Amino acid sequence: MIILATRAHATSLAAIHAASFPPRDAWGTDAIQLQLALPGVFGLTDERGGMLIGRIAAEDAEVLTLAVVPAARRQGIAGRLLQKAKALAVSRGGSALFLEVATSNAAALALYRREGFVEVGRRRRYYADGSDALVMRATLL
Repeated sequence: MIILATRAHATSLAAIHAASFPPRDAWGTDAIQLQLALPGVFGLTDERGGMLIGRIAAEDAEVLTLAVVPAARRQGIAGRLLQKAKALAVSRGGSALFLEVATSNAAALALYRREGFVEVGRRRRYYADGSDALVMRATLL
């Protein structure tokens, strides 16, 4: 079940993030608490080991991070988190949802394309390892 995450969920969200990303890229509890305290930022969590943090500003929404622990992958959790984020963005006046993804992350790219995201830009050498990020957009209305 997916629920709205609050700052009280920061420790569990950080654990999911740490299990899903290399140590240099993982967000800690403090960083997640700070994010969730910002205006327009929302968190979602799935008890099976998934999390999403997003932000809504006017008509644009953005996925800041999305993670599913390795043992829970390929069960549709990430897709459901994205669908919930889309619905939340629409309910708050959003008309588009943006995200960035590494060009080398084939599984995430396939998921995002299935969820209606299209490439709208590229950020060269965006990630710490020097890889590029694709900027992707899904129309919500």
